[in-house]
Amino acid sequence: MIFMADDKTQEEVKEEVKAEEAKEEVKETKKEKKEEKALSGKVGKMVDEISTLSVLELSELVTALQDKLGVTAQAPVMTAGASGAAPVGEAPAEGPTAGGAATQTVVITNAGGNKIAVIKALREINQNLTLVDAKNMTEQVPAEVLKDAKAEDAKSAVEKLKAAGATVEVK
Repeated sequence: MIFMADDKTQEEVKEEVKAEEAKEEVKETKKEKKEEKALSGKVGKMVDEISTLSVLELSELVTALQDKLGVTAQAPVMTAGASGAAPVGEAPAEGPTAGGAATQTVVITNAGGNKIAVIKALREINQNLTLVDAKNMTEQVPAEVLKDAKAEDAKSAVEKLKAAGATVEVK
């Protein structure tokens, strides 16, 4: 039995050696990748300095950079319905459409029972809305969803909101 225990120990040692070798290979691969992505001295110093910051400090850094540079961290989201839409504030290419006035305002008057779907629809209509803003719009009705929008955009917004369960007015 002692011999069997020694065999297990030797097998365990062999497995540990294999595991250590695998770890060393991973470390070497990571070092090679780092060498491939050589950064300029200035950027490398910044990366080293930033990597020492706490999460709270990183959050403050991101906010400060956003304010200083005038940018946001939100990635633009394109939806299938909005791909052909003109930018907000652009004058319509044609005169008034058969559906009514050249520009329309969409107002949500009741969020309905499924507020989550309405919040999603609001954020789909206006990608600049934060989750909190969209939630507040559903709770503080009536609220303007689109102002001075083209008739096609207003119709699309109304359809999305009604499908989500909201009550909507077009002015």
